[in-house]
Amino acid sequence: MGLRKNLKKQLVFWGEKYLFSPGPFEKLLSILFLPLSALYCLIVWYKYKSSNQKDFGLPVISVGNLIVGGSGKTPLTVALAKKYDKAAIILRGYGRESKGLYIVSDAKSILCDVKISGDEAMLYASLLPNAMVIVAEDRQEGISKAKEMGAKVVFLDDAYSKHFIKKLDLLILSPQKNNFCLPSGPFRERLWKGKEVISLEENMDFKRCVSISNEKNKMVLVTAISKPHRLDPYVEGRVINKIYFPDHYSFTKKELEEILLNSKADSLLVTHKDAVKMKKFDLEISFLDLELNVNMDIHNKVQEYVRISQSK
Repeated sequence: MGLRKNLKKQLVFWGEKYLFSPGPFEKLLSILFLPLSALYCLIVWYKYKSSNQKDFGLPVISVGNLIVGGSGKTPLTVALAKKYDKAAIILRGYGRESKGLYIVSDAKSILCDVKISGDEAMLYASLLPNAMVIVAEDRQEGISKAKEMGAKVVFLDDAYSKHFIKKLDLLILSPQKNNFCLPSGPFRERLWKGKEVISLEENMDFKRCVSISNEKNKMVLVTAISKPHRLDPYVEGRVINKIYFPDHYSFTKKELEEILLNSKADSLLVTHKDAVKMKKFDLEISFLDLELNVNMDIHNKVQEYVRISQSK
């Protein structure tokens, strides 16, 4: 079982290298896949052009990006949603051990565990205790449930591609070395001509503020987020070791205890997304606290969209 996990881990990290930092072999492989990429792009373009938007009668804001993996969608959604009463967060719940629609939080209490919700949904429920959090593969079903529960504004995590939903699209743009569509590159979709979005770029429209709470002298960084090397600038010189797992990985207490023991560390340094999966383990934890400072202009645009939508 350990060998299988290790092979899967190596495959995931090679996949990230192939998509985001390709070497000569990966570049050759991506060129061979170009006909498939062209076909893929044609299919998603057709889905965009043939979609008819459905109006749910309440403001829906999508926070998305064009590439696979993380780009700051979760902290941006948190920063925006905390400004609103009766807000609902709806996401697919990638990596959860469940299917269908589940209410993770009803804005009063958390109603399921992290295996049912997935790590990102549980993170939302923890950081936004006054918001409803719903996981659903079918976003339309999720929006209908949120409206039934009394939501006045809905935030969709990673829903740029849901062109059939009437919504305000906030799109995080991030420059890439590899600009091909899947499977030759990391792009799931393009910014299609005629598609109206509010484009955002890090350090222009929002900035990350990172701090460490419960900091110890000897910490080992343990994380299961996409592209974990993006944490390196914030922990350099403050940890004795860095151990990366595939995105959404489910930790076991035993393997974390072994990491602490083998590293001779005082604590595990983790993101809050990782921490929701370690809550029951009773281990010494230090936290990488991440918040986004979002330009007021972005807040104002979202607020104006909400105001206009609610006045109709």
